Amino acid sequence: MALRMLCILADHLKRFQCQTMEEPSKFEQYVYKNASVYHYMKISLVLENGNKYITDAQFKQLIICGLKDLYGEVGASFPFDLLKFDENELTGILRVNNSGLVKLWSALTLLGSYQNEACAFRVTQVSPFLLALSGNSRELRFGDQLICRAQVALRG
Repeated sequence: MALRMLCILADHLKRFQCQTMEEPSKFEQYVYKNASVYHYMKISLVLENGNKYITDAQFKQLIICGLKDLYGEVGASFPFDLLKFDENELTGILRVNNSGLVKLWSALTLLGSYQNEACAFRVTQVSPFLLALSGNSRELRFGDQLICRAQVALRG
């Protein structure tokens, strides 16, 4: 990605140096629809009884089993990474190639059990930028209070 940006900048610099003052400048617009190769997903696992201890390896294996059930062996082999996992909240951040986002999301949605106990994955946030998952604008915390956007709008 950085190499491509450097090539574009070098090309613009060459064009700028080649132009003389007599030549009118041309307007060029570059639009990059999605410069990121990956998408990041913030997900949480909700268990029916809610009292199971799950490690990060078991969490990832559960996702792989969901992919295998839906897409078979080939579907279970496509790459994704568990970047962060919170054992207390059963939440994690996944990194997946753009081409596999829909497969992963559908497998998470259709997964319904873990060790014969009903469960569900909730996709909280999805973004092509990891930094976007660092905060949630729908929930603001001031001290110990949780203030929703609707409450802020009513107060404003």
